[in-house]
Amino acid sequence: MSEGKMEYHFTLLGFPGLHPQYYGPVSAVMFFVYIAIGFGNIFILVFVMCEKKIQKPTYLIFCHIALSDLTFGTVTLPKIIAKYWFGNSLISFYGCFVQMFFVHYLGSVQSFNLMVMALDRFISICLPMRYPVLISNTVVSVLCGISWFIPLPIMITVVLQAVFLPFCKSNVIAHCYCDRLSIVSQACTENIVLLNTISLSFAMFCLLLPLSFILFSYTSVIVVILKMTNVKGRRKTFSTCTPQILITCLFYLPRCFLYLSNFTGFSFSLDFRILLIMLYSLLPAAVNPVIYCFKTQDIKKSLLMKLHRARINIEQKGIYNE
Repeated sequence: MSEGKMEYHFTLLGFPGLHPQYYGPVSAVMFFVYIAIGFGNIFILVFVMCEKKIQKPTYLIFCHIALSDLTFGTVTLPKIIAKYWFGNSLISFYGCFVQMFFVHYLGSVQSFNLMVMALDRFISICLPMRYPVLISNTVVSVLCGISWFIPLPIMITVVLQAVFLPFCKSNVIAHCYCDRLSIVSQACTENIVLLNTISLSFAMFCLLLPLSFILFSYTSVIVVILKMTNVKGRRKTFSTCTPQILITCLFYLPRCFLYLSNFTGFSFSLDFRILLIMLYSLLPAAVNPVIYCFKTQDIKKSLLMKLHRARINIEQKGIYNE
């Protein structure tokens, strides 16, 4: 790489229309979102690792999703918080590409992990007798490992395509973090259309392939549930896949809305577009641990049991001290 690129910096614009008087509140909101992402997902990881009773395939998938959410928040939020809190909006040339890699890589990993989660629910509800044979902790670990591996060569290719482009336009990134579209828009090359087509194909592979299976899986699950004659059994079965459906909807629905709006020619202001992207990128990472804890019976029961024991211990200590 040339020395010029080593010294080159990008400037993160954040929200272009945001008045300086709101920089403090916006950075504070982002900081609390980061704290929520960190605390919630670390809690899930530690809780599942320490609680042997819930070390089951479904919860191992939750751990992979939590790890992806935690990493995404750590890669994206500190820099934009620093911009609004300390006025530090510069990001190095290679730092920007590293951030770009993780942004797209982790999004793709999450998509494939959601597909593994849909497979888990599909076999559990549609093929319950085969579930213990087909799904185990080892099988889930292998499938989730594949989910982390598949996007790796794809995203390395996308980054390498972009990093060698000649940059001659503005160095301002109109976003809260470095993504491919924002970076490539600053390049000067005749092959930009071809590169965009290749990158779009990769993106559609990482999003639409898992989404197709996810739609098939949950449609099959819902059909099986509706065919159940036992109302109580139907309600209980549906509750077992409610967390997975909620997590999947949080990830895919805003993305599909944005892509469809672009396809139909419906345009947003730049600020609203950035806000929408930040919401669908970070809101699931902050909300998912809450869904795990309050919508998953095993985790909820384990938590309540631990809280109950802790309260008894405190009461016993109080009686002993008296």
